[in-house]
Amino acid sequence: MKVFVTGGSGFIGRALIAALLERGDTAVVLSRDAARARAALPAGAEIVEGDPTAAGPWQAALSGCDAVINLAGEPLAAQRWDARFRQIAHDSRVDGTRLLVEAIAAASPRPEVLVSASGIDAYAFDANLPLEDDEDEVDESAPLGSSFLSRLCRDWEEEARAAETHGVRVVLMRTGVVVGGQGGPIDRWARAFRFFAGGRLGSGRQWMSWVHLDDVLAAYLFALDTRSLRGPVNLVAPGRVRNREFARRLGKALGRPAFIPTPARALHLALGDFAEYLLHGRPAVPRALLSAGYEFRHPALDPAILKKNS
Repeated sequence: MKVFVTGGSGFIGRALIAALLERGDTAVVLSRDAARARAALPAGAEIVEGDPTAAGPWQAALSGCDAVINLAGEPLAAQRWDARFRQIAHDSRVDGTRLLVEAIAAASPRPEVLVSASGIDAYAFDANLPLEDDEDEVDESAPLGSSFLSRLCRDWEEEARAAETHGVRVVLMRTGVVVGGQGGPIDRWARAFRFFAGGRLGSGRQWMSWVHLDDVLAAYLFALDTRSLRGPVNLVAPGRVRNREFARRLGKALGRPAFIPTPARALHLALGDFAEYLLHGRPAVPRALLSAGYEFRHPALDPAILKKNS
């Protein structure tokens, strides 16, 4: 299979390109800086230089590709969320996906499937609901929210789904917090534990929808290959857990205590609006993946965390 990939230099992208090459696929990777991409990505990846948020010659590279994986987007935890950053976060996902779909429509022959990233924060949460009462499982049929991240995911997904009008199967990977690998979102939190300063975030009663990197990679490959899978997919492990329990198990895996919480106020001071997404979670379940026959490599939290930190 010949797969066109955007966002290949990111945490998930690098690992996914390696997984594609390992199983014998051809990976065609879009990058703003071809020299840097060649140095960072596995040997064998084909590099196409271009800006995913601007039309250009790179769009012709989709002709003859069997599939597209869309991971491009400005990292959301990179800085405080001022108005400028929100616009960058939006444009890097929404505009980039629109141009990608335009290229898919013009390709001859066209790819058969587009697997596009999204986030579990697409779903609504009620900031006024006591966290202990938030027990309702969230599957792919749940309503989307009105927060910034919810609107961002909605707009991002709408641009991807436009490919369906061109006969392309579209899968939307609403991904939770990824554990495993190097440089992932849990690393910064783990560093606090190593210095004996780790613990729950806020009250710790909020849900954490997590997934191991091994399952992220396997689920993306599964989405490429499984023709019955389409639409939104919760890419989260089936074993849900609250933040305080996640912190306890992370501390245990690192051989460190988990008794120093980070107060909600401190998170707001350090991260601005992004703190709200750490302090409120959704008990998401991977109903679409399980119904399609996917078997999780790491359905339970402890083995996944221990593998990451071994």
